Order: sequence, then C-alpha cells, then structure tokens
Amino acid sequence: MLVGCADRTVKHFSTEDGIFQGQRHCPGGEGMFRGLAQADGTLITCVDSGILRVWHDKDKDTSSDPLLELRVGPGVCRMRQDPAHPHVVATGGKENALKIWDLQGSEEPVFRAKNVRNDWLDLRVPIWDQDIQFLPGSQKLVTCTGYHQVRVYDPASPQRRPVLETTYGEYPLTAMTLTPGGNSVIVGNTHGQLAEIDLRQGRLLGCLKGLAGSVRGLQCHPSKPLLASCGLDRVLRIHRIQNPRGLEHKVYLKSQLNCLLLSGRDNWEDEPQEPQEPNKVPLEDTETDELWASLEAAAKRKLSGLEQPQGALQTRRRKKKRPGSTSP
Repeated sequence: MLVGCADRTVKHFSTEDGIFQGQRHCPGGEGMFRGLAQADGTLITCVDSGILRVWHDKDKDTSSDPLLELRVGPGVCRMRQDPAHPHVVATGGKENALKIWDLQGSEEPVFRAKNVRNDWLDLRVPIWDQDIQFLPGSQKLVTCTGYHQVRVYDPASPQRRPVLETTYGEYPLTAMTLTPGGNSVIVGNTHGQLAEIDLRQGRLLGCLKGLAGSVRGLQCHPSKPLLASCGLDRVLRIHRIQNPRGLEHKVYLKSQLNCLLLSGRDNWEDEPQEPQEPNKVPLEDTETDELWASLEAAAKRKLSGLEQPQGALQTRRRKKKRPGSTSP
C-alpha cells in the first residue's frame, strides 16, 4: 500500500507485516499528492499543480531523476489508474477537463474531454472534476464534479462530450466508487449525503443516511453488498447497499479521515493466530482488591458491634416493669 505525505514522501506500507518497508522522496511541482500508483516496477505520482512523474520504484531511498514527466494542467483534483491497463491514467480537476494518458506512448493525451454546451442562458458551464473511475469491461469513464454532476465519457465514441449526464443534490460531490456490478456508482457530497446512481439510465436508485460531515472516501466490497465510507466526522461506517439499505457498523477513529482502502485478502479470518499468554492480573489490581476486601470486612465488624448494644437495650426494656403493676 502506498501512503503519500505532505513532505512529498511516499511510503510503502506492508499490510502483511503491519510496518513501513521503505520510502522515497518525490519532489517537483506544488501542492499535495492527488494520485499514487504503481506499474511495471515504477511509481506514478501527480500533484496539485499538474506535474505527473514516473519514478524507479526500486530506488526507494534515493531522489533520482524521474523517468518521465508530464504536465497535465493545473488544478488537478484526481489522478486515477486504469485497473485493466496499469500504464494508462486519467486526470481531471478544477478548470482542467478529463484527460487520458498512456505512459508508454506520446506525451500528449490519448483522449481529451470537451466541455458540455452552454446552459439555457448561453453561459459557459464551469469544469470541476472531483473524482474519476474506469468502468470495468469497457473504455468508459465516470466522473463526479464539484457542481453535483455525474458524467459518463466514452473515448471510443466520436464525440468527446459526456454520453450521459445526471445531477444529485445541491452540494459538491467529493467522492465516488463503483458498485460490484459496475452498473452504478455511489457518490458522496460535502454534507454527508450518499446516493446510488444508475449509469445506464442516469436515475437515482437510493440514498444512504448516517454521515455528519463531508465525505472523503468511499469503497464498495468487491463481492458483498457493503459500502465503507469515511470523512471529516471522524467515523468509519459500513452500510448495506441492497434492500433493506441501512447502517451495519460504525467506529469512531478520533482523527479526520481522508481516504480508506479495503483489503484484497478473503481468508484473513482463517489465518492462524499467534498463541496468547494466559491472562495475568496486574499487581496493582491485586493490591486494590485486597484493600477493598479489608475495608468491607472492617465495615461488617463495625456494623455488628453497633447492632449488639441495641439488642441488649431492647432486652432490658422488655424486662423493666411498669410502676403499680403486680406480678400474677
């Protein structure tokens, strides 16, 4: 797993061992990382200012020159790698239209999206692609925008404009993930609203509730109808995305969350666990228990000492005769 830091360091984290196994410094450009990927022994990075670089992944502790540098345009919000073709990436951002790049080809994009037509007032529609996903089994891509739009592009078609466009809500969309079937996406916005949208007809399939802040990370389970989400409300949530929809689990994680990643292992629950030592009671707990036991014993003795004189006094009162009374 790759972790990008604010100081331009990319760290390699092993989910098997639970430790960082190496790092390398990736300078160049301005702003934070907007995408990290690996392909054929190389590391791919992209930053806010639009500098996309390809590095030797083996030289993790050195700051050697990059193998390739591309200028993809300023204001980048997302760089996404094509899972089917690791050497192909897509970029997009604010006033930076969707582009597809082949890192093994020329330095020009293989596809450059065209903005939609002017609105009903004949005003230009602004561009703000926030997230990008490649649709499996096709060349199509889907994007979500800061103007609450969801768009589908098809590089194989003659037109460069979206082949499908729909909107959701009134707030900027900040995260998106594909459902297991690949026929719909789930989007989240800055107000914690989640919705599933059909990519074939562009209609709303359903909504999910529970989030209290801006959504920053979404991912569906590859085989089960489950959605993991995180955001600025510091809570990791697991939702069920098939009817009946609803919240399954949630965990408070203390810090504001930027992204999440589901493990690809299916049998991690079946792995043998390390033998655990028998539970040992700490010495401090033992001393505390002994102290409380001694206090309880002292309290019982004191209570029994108080009850004894009261019983004797009641006996004397019974034996005392009334004045003027005679015995039978």
